[in-house]
Amino acid sequence: MTQGQFHTVRVALGARGYDIKIGENAFETVADFLCKNHKGRRVGIVTDENVAATQLGRLNKSLEAAGIAHMEVIVAAGEASKCFATLEMIVEALIGARLERGDIVIALGGGVVGDLAGFAAAITRRGMDFIQVPTSLLAQVDSSVGGKTGINSRLGKNLFGAFHQPLFVAADLTALETLPARQFASGYGELVKHALICDEDFFDWLDANLDEILARGPALATAIARAVAIKATIVAKDEREAGERALLNLGHTFGHALEAAAGYSGALLHGEAVAIGCVLAHEYSSRLGLAPAHDGARMAKHLHRAGLPTTLADITVEPPTAPELMTLIGQDKKVTGGALTFVLTRGIGKAFVQPGVDGVLVEAFLKEKLE
Repeated sequence: MTQGQFHTVRVALGARGYDIKIGENAFETVADFLCKNHKGRRVGIVTDENVAATQLGRLNKSLEAAGIAHMEVIVAAGEASKCFATLEMIVEALIGARLERGDIVIALGGGVVGDLAGFAAAITRRGMDFIQVPTSLLAQVDSSVGGKTGINSRLGKNLFGAFHQPLFVAADLTALETLPARQFASGYGELVKHALICDEDFFDWLDANLDEILARGPALATAIARAVAIKATIVAKDEREAGERALLNLGHTFGHALEAAAGYSGALLHGEAVAIGCVLAHEYSSRLGLAPAHDGARMAKHLHRAGLPTTLADITVEPPTAPELMTLIGQDKKVTGGALTFVLTRGIGKAFVQPGVDGVLVEAFLKEKLE
């Protein structure tokens, strides 16, 4: 759905529902939203050093023109900032600036900033409202939507956190112009995941339009809006991941373990880990006789065209052993009663949640792949 120059996607959560605006210069819609719905409230902007250098001035200018009082908290860029020390720094800065419970936090940045700022908003003064202004493709199609916030444990990714829905999301395509190619490809790994979950026609469209998307042409806005609409539909049905929302973790059980093994470093970006994880999930499903092998080959070819890794051999750091990966997989948030739950697939667009997965078989599969 488009409204003016923007695609608008609604996350239908009743009184806590919100709009996602997708388009060029969406930054300006934040000030409009605040003036229309929350006039007089102060704002605390949380961003990182990289985004501050390229995007913070634009947002500040828009807020100042609207007469909205605001302060800034700037953190170090990178996954390592998703820790207690950085969370504490943000919370103390918000309190030190005397922002009140009725004021608003704005997360300006990629997924790390969105997760951090959202979690800080959830716990500061027992809960402040916040707005997501995602500046990376990965954040625009995934982490800014659905209300998951949090930080990492040394034992696994996103193991501390809270569900805390934003008031509004502004996905500004202009911000993607400065995004490095590798970061863009990483974001695409999350974008295509939505097609792999439940929409084979969308995957076919992505395959036909991939060159234009990678060139950041007009097809990109359509791709983002369609991926976000898929996630919004799933979140509206299962906000707190009691069932169907777990589908959004396709590729993540393997992927999060690989990220942890790589030390949450730049050696393996989140979307890259998800891409490898999606291929592994499909190959394991095929091994169980659930999915056709040719779908897996087609998916891997598409991900490779997008500039994404598709095998464990593509990881540039020393790979973990199969037992080490299984230890990390055992910390997955979908583990229930000590039993593993995986998102498996019957083919492209046919993902499903499978509890009670045999860890011995998974470890043997990983050992084979590592060898």
